[in-house]
Amino acid sequence: MSTFFLIPLSILMGLVALGAFIWALRSGQYDDPEGDAWRPLSSGPQPAPDKERRGGA
Repeated sequence: MSTFFLIPLSILMGLVALGAFIWALRSGQYDDPEGDAWRPLSSGPQPAPDKERRGGA
């Protein structure tokens, strides 16, 4: 009885995770992984990210 509930639930959760991943790709989360890796190691305040570079309005 519980498999009839758990299998659709796990498929739904997988689709939600896939949708979140695709949304992150389209919103520019992975545009500059090299810069993001070095940013915490640099000293001083960082400028705000450029919205034009990320594709935002």
